[in-house]
Amino acid sequence: MNEKEYNILVLDLADRLFRFVCKSLGSSADADDIVQNCFEQLWLKRQQVTAAKAKSYLFTIAYRECIDLYRRKSRRLPETAPGWEAPKGIGLKKVLDEALQTIDEQSRLLVLLKDYEGYSYEEIAHITDLSDSQVRVYLFRARKKLKEYIVNIENVI
Repeated sequence: MNEKEYNILVLDLADRLFRFVCKSLGSSADADDIVQNCFEQLWLKRQQVTAAKAKSYLFTIAYRECIDLYRRKSRRLPETAPGWEAPKGIGLKKVLDEALQTIDEQSRLLVLLKDYEGYSYEEIAHITDLSDSQVRVYLFRARKKLKEYIVNIENVI
């Protein structure tokens, strides 16, 4: 990959990658750092990664960095149950964002890759190093938990 192709990839994918990481972590500061690390790693490996494979490569790195950051944070802070309550009169987007925060990190990342970014099951399996059937099962369980959260009237009003 040459410099021109790299710059085109930055322009085309930076926003999508940022949205994915930001929704995964809930922190734009952490998302900025991870996106920059992803593009830095792509630049360092530009001779080995083709432009056609760069999108998958970037999302794979972002996925792994999100998992790593989540693990580092969970080691530092004692895990606590979410203590927030949905405010009255919130919109659908807010409910969906809060619902995403109730599921575990891996499930959240899988839902974001499939339903927000539009990856196929096979592409997600490649990115996450899971089998195709594992991706399908984990997504089914994650969507079931999301549905249980959303249909609970207390969470919506």
